[in-house]
Amino acid sequence: MAKHIPATQKYYEPEIECMPRPQLEELQLQRLKKMVAYAYENTVYYKRAFDQAGVRPEDLKSLADLARFPFVNKKTERETQHVGSFFGEMCSVPEEDVVFMATSSGSTGVPTVSPFTAEDFELWQNTEARLFWQAGMRPNDRYVHGLNFALYVGGPDVIGAQKLGALAIWAGAIPSDRLMFVLKEYQPTVIWTSPSYAWHLGEIAKEKGFDPKKDFNIHTIIVAGEAGGSIHSTRESIEELWGAKVVDFYGLSDIYGACAAMCEAKDGLHIVEDQILVETVDPTTGEVIPDGQTGELVYTTLCKKARPMIRFRSGDIGYVDKTPCSCGRTLARIHVTGRKDEMFVVSAVNVFPSDIEYVVRGLKGLTGEYSIRVYEQDFTCRYEVSVERADDSDEPFDEVASRTMAALKAHIGVRPRNVIVYDAGKLGTSSAHKASRFIDERKQK
Repeated sequence: MAKHIPATQKYYEPEIECMPRPQLEELQLQRLKKMVAYAYENTVYYKRAFDQAGVRPEDLKSLADLARFPFVNKKTERETQHVGSFFGEMCSVPEEDVVFMATSSGSTGVPTVSPFTAEDFELWQNTEARLFWQAGMRPNDRYVHGLNFALYVGGPDVIGAQKLGALAIWAGAIPSDRLMFVLKEYQPTVIWTSPSYAWHLGEIAKEKGFDPKKDFNIHTIIVAGEAGGSIHSTRESIEELWGAKVVDFYGLSDIYGACAAMCEAKDGLHIVEDQILVETVDPTTGEVIPDGQTGELVYTTLCKKARPMIRFRSGDIGYVDKTPCSCGRTLARIHVTGRKDEMFVVSAVNVFPSDIEYVVRGLKGLTGEYSIRVYEQDFTCRYEVSVERADDSDEPFDEVASRTMAALKAHIGVRPRNVIVYDAGKLGTSSAHKASRFIDERKQK
């Protein structure tokens, strides 16, 4: 059932979104104590892991005490799922209490399964409604859910739009021509897809003779699944193409769909701290580092019952900002800068694909499409970048390459070994889902 609140109300749940930090942290501690005890008492894995680490739930007396407890990660999930039961040793409820399951893509290994109880699912979709409202969706909006429904944890998030009263169009990952028909025929106002596909769809629309700004009625594009939504140059390019604002969302298949979202300040993504505790740790040592410093983001669920996640190492690199936001929300903002497994080091400089995307998307005379190849040569890590020259450009390829290389050197600090330039549309990175742009040949050695 839709929650009826005035469309002019700024916050969906102001009592949570604007809770004073001391009160919020007290709520987190109460929920954390209950969750850690619940996980220990009901989950085979956590009972064993805590005992082996020499910690017990009663050792948790402050939020800082969480650092004494062991981590879990994707490897933990893979090794324990289907052990002893269908959902495995990390699941804390019998299978008959699970009403929904999603899986990861399996792009970095065996797909991992994420179970939900009915209570988990209801809480999850209420959270999605909150984040949709934060993005600017209101009951009078028509919303196109352009995400894959096939086992993907983001699929059911469409229900969150219905909970706030919007008209939801369950499009899914349909072909571009069909989606353009939906945009033209039904004139929806909000759509959710990936940053690369938002760009790709706008370019295809122009090729088909449409003007995305005039022929469609989109005022908000929600994006997720790639770094682009939080990269200013990428976001600005998509906004200019569509004449709509772009709002970045962040989620994890290991927990649930979107759990953090951009506000109007566009300065990081507010995470739902009433339900998820976030830490930052040194990617190598695992030592907790202060807020504001860049490291690996670690998440602990405070409410999810089917499979608690205590200190889940996400593999995402970023930092946490708990300073007041101009939007008035007190919930911390996360800034995700890259993936630990995609970072590479050139001449002692840490480089993330997002650094390269920032440069390429901001250069005039390029389409914005790119790919990165990382490889070893003479025992040294090197990288090359491929880009596309814009359709309306007659700049010589060698000049495009030289200009791109100089811009990358200026922004990142290390130049690529080579920049390869293609004609527009020839690079082959456009995708209806996550675009494949990162080729790591070091792993083949």
